[in-house]
Amino acid sequence: MLRRFENEGACELCGRVVERRTRHHLIPRTRHGNKRVKRDFSREELNRTVPLCPACHRHIHRTLTEKELEREYNTVRTLLSHPDISRFVRWIEKKPHGVIHRGAPL
Repeated sequence: MLRRFENEGACELCGRVVERRTRHHLIPRTRHGNKRVKRDFSREELNRTVPLCPACHRHIHRTLTEKELEREYNTVRTLLSHPDISRFVRWIEKKPHGVIHRGAPL
């Protein structure tokens, strides 16, 4: 997976200002070749990304499958509606940059 990094700024999910953010494709690139995806989404929608802190980005991909991301969680609003994602965001938003998350939030 090729990751583009952005300089310091706020994560679109947790709102923390971090040194480095990754670009998250709201519709995973692995799904772009699917006929249904080609039919249902414009090129602009397929290429839409949001800047996320590495912790939020990792948690999304640990929690949801590529198909779930494509079909149900392809906006920031819907990502935040997922119970595990929203619980993680509430937990991490109070943590300083540099916190490494390896398991479920306490």
